Amino acid sequence: MKHAIAILLLLITLPSVAQIRYGSNPAAGKYYAVNGVKLYVEEYGRGKPLLLIHGNGGSIEAFSKTIPYFAKSRRVIAVDSRAQGKSVDLGDSLSFEQMADDFAALLTTLKLDSVDVIGWSDGGINAILLAMRHPKKVHSFVSTGANLTPDSTALIPASWKDMQRIYAADHNKPRTTAKEKNDWKVFMLDMLQPNIPMSALQAVRCPALIVAGDRDVIVTQHTVAIQQHIPGAQLWILPNSGHATLIDHADEFNRKTDAFFRAK
Repeated sequence: MKHAIAILLLLITLPSVAQIRYGSNPAAGKYYAVNGVKLYVEEYGRGKPLLLIHGNGGSIEAFSKTIPYFAKSRRVIAVDSRAQGKSVDLGDSLSFEQMADDFAALLTTLKLDSVDVIGWSDGGINAILLAMRHPKKVHSFVSTGANLTPDSTALIPASWKDMQRIYAADHNKPRTTAKEKNDWKVFMLDMLQPNIPMSALQAVRCPALIVAGDRDVIVTQHTVAIQQHIPGAQLWILPNSGHATLIDHADEFNRKTDAFFRAK
């Protein structure tokens, strides 16, 4: 009887998948020093490696509906981008190229030659740049909600105007704390970047799936242009979806991206 009670208590105290706090899980988390910054990484599962890259101002937590699905069959490597989440970056500027190089350096540190990648929003931009700048590191990638320019040709007018308003109202405000400075640095990343010529996408040589919602903050024509400029890339516009494709349509997104990776 005592043995049965002890087992029951153990099961009660073990964290279930639903209780795991992705992005704040010490059992899975570790810091890696790369390119002068400290990247916070959580790993789950075993198998073929899959790198997950979140959006602007986000963290690993954004993949709370992605990690459990893929960790059943794959080694999932979820990263807080520099200056975001738990990652530490003391520099005064930020670029997508820096972050792409960070991920490449991380993969080298982990002794991984090539991985599949899922990137959302800014992470989708990072996925594209990682494939461009470090082609041997990317086997295939899914990029959802990515843009190549920080203007109204890529962002829907309302979103672009919101950013302009925030900049106009706040750019002269004093920022005295480290958090205030860091938050502004992260905001300015999307205000001024990325600046990737469509023609440069010809450098991508791996399989790519370009994704967006039909009500995304990214202009649909811009998403289509990205797909058309990447040799052999596939396009998926999710109906009845905004920017958060992998959250609001998690089951469909996971199945579709999994099938894409398995076919490559």
